Amino acid sequence: MALSGFRAFGSRAITQTITSAQYRHLHRFLSSAASTTTSGGSGVSVAVKKVTLSNFCSVLDDLRIRIREADFVAIDLEMTGVTSAPWRDSFEFDRSDVRYLKVKDSAEKFAVVQFGLCTFRWDACQGSFIAHPLNFYIFPRKVLSVEGPTDEFLCQTTSISFLAKYQFDFNACIHEGISYLSKTQEEEALQNLCSAYENALLGFSSESEEYVEIPAVRTADVFFTERMKIRFHEWRENVLKYPEDPILEGNDCGHNVDFQMVFFKMHPAIMLNGFTFHQLKLIQLVLRKYFKDLLYLCVSGENCSSQKLVVYTDSEEDRASLMSFIIGPLPSSMEEFALSVNKILPHIIDTKHLISSNNFIQYLMKKKKKSLSSAFSLLCPQLSSTSQNLASTRSFVKVDVQADELGSSSWNSGAKHEAGFDAFMTGCVFAQACSHLGIKFEQDSSIMDLARNDNLKSYINILYPSWNSGTVIDLRTGSESPVSSYKRKYLKIEYANIALIWGFSSKLKPNDIEECLCKVFGTASLISVFFLDRTAALIQFNKMELVNDFLVLKDMLEKDDGPVSVLHPLAKLLEGGNTRAADYDTYRDICSSSASTSKILFADQAEAIGIRWKTKIRPACKETSELDVLKDSVSEHQSNKNDSEKQSQHQFSFEEMLNSL
Repeated sequence: MALSGFRAFGSRAITQTITSAQYRHLHRFLSSAASTTTSGGSGVSVAVKKVTLSNFCSVLDDLRIRIREADFVAIDLEMTGVTSAPWRDSFEFDRSDVRYLKVKDSAEKFAVVQFGLCTFRWDACQGSFIAHPLNFYIFPRKVLSVEGPTDEFLCQTTSISFLAKYQFDFNACIHEGISYLSKTQEEEALQNLCSAYENALLGFSSESEEYVEIPAVRTADVFFTERMKIRFHEWRENVLKYPEDPILEGNDCGHNVDFQMVFFKMHPAIMLNGFTFHQLKLIQLVLRKYFKDLLYLCVSGENCSSQKLVVYTDSEEDRASLMSFIIGPLPSSMEEFALSVNKILPHIIDTKHLISSNNFIQYLMKKKKKSLSSAFSLLCPQLSSTSQNLASTRSFVKVDVQADELGSSSWNSGAKHEAGFDAFMTGCVFAQACSHLGIKFEQDSSIMDLARNDNLKSYINILYPSWNSGTVIDLRTGSESPVSSYKRKYLKIEYANIALIWGFSSKLKPNDIEECLCKVFGTASLISVFFLDRTAALIQFNKMELVNDFLVLKDMLEKDDGPVSVLHPLAKLLEGGNTRAADYDTYRDICSSSASTSKILFADQAEAIGIRWKTKIRPACKETSELDVLKDSVSEHQSNKNDSEKQSQHQFSFEEMLNSL
């Protein structure tokens, strides 16, 4: 199931993604001139290229060319799950930071098993788009012995069953899927690889704690390593000596073809040209051992090529900042994530947002389901149906699928919920939507620049954070705004007015909790009670002060063991002694808890991260309140209780207890 929905991406943006660390080692894809034009949909086959470990290294160069020539690129993902627990689903009560933390949790716990990509290029001679759909099978297999522990990920039974229902090839994924590493795993593997190579190079003995300098097996490696050490030392000294202009002042390295002086992110750097893969590994070994302030980076260059750089850094913070330029662990906030994505993918169109927010397209879809397959059938009937009798006054954008080596086993007939075919459908929906927005591809083909088209401006870089959030995110700023057409069940949510409770009896229902609270604070004081799961709920009051009043009252009742606490209306909620309560920020904190402590039930998750207190009270926001009366009555009762003589003689009547409340 595609977690991220269906989207179309500008070719410039997707180019930078495809040439990232996971895909930079791909090589040329040899294709023939043969092509075929087919249509896709129910009962109609589309040639989708299957990419696995066996043919992975023959794909990238051709793909880079296609991306560079494309007018836009569409992508889709298939994952092993969507949410790891019911309380991690996206709710209307989720604030934007909480919603991001939940999606982040899913992205970190579940694995991508298919990556679908389809390039679209307008052919003016044919008057149609030429599409090339690819379906990459991906599996985080351990390939090198130096990689460290094997990777782990979650599988959600409903998602796996869903994939099986649509004939997902699990054998191809597990046995032939393309392996990959995260940035952190790659860094660790490189360190281990360099250490292992260094040990072999220097004749390290496991029985000795010191290095033994003995002749290496490959004398050429020894000379190369020493030469690189000298050259990097000279260049580094030159950078320190001439910080304002290290290129012009006494730098003989800048004139060498293989050592080209450049600047990277305002830092002095060396571009490494003409080195073999083996030599680059030796260079990394030298940098790690002798130069703590020199950083090796592989970045995307012009024409989708990868560039190897050695960059000078003057502090640990500087080094960390440069490393963050290469997308690794997900950022901790939605704002950081949006800005990071926008740097790498500067032009994104979320086609779900596109078709949902345009009135004319909604009219064409007759306000039916907004799934990808539904949109494809309604907006692209000429592609989704085998029927040639499409009696309609509308004009349709023509899309031809060009496939190479059709006789090869690498090609298969695409089907919905296969990432490659879903990417194809996404691009077709986007092309047709552009036509309905007034974009005439026949007229604009010579200057096709969708990223700067006036008709698309209001839709670019606007993204749905989740399917039921009722909001959109502007990736340029990280800000969130409501969607006017979204019909909310809860009209107004004030997060400062929300209290979180968990650990209460599983017998309690929302109506039971509502009844308890209304007896204490009044019917008008309570807006709603929303269950996260059977162990936790969010309570929205009509005033912020009532959140603190509720927390203080709960804390006082739990500290009192007299009849007041037993007969109080909240006693039903506190029954069992395990009920916890806090404000909305605690809900956020629990949602951000580490994946290593993931639990199915919210109450178990809170306990797993070490929460032992029963009530977390906000700083006092009122000097006096109705609770003062209760506090005085409880204190008076406690005083009487301590007097053994009076206690034995005095019996509380029911009326007196009610008065004390």
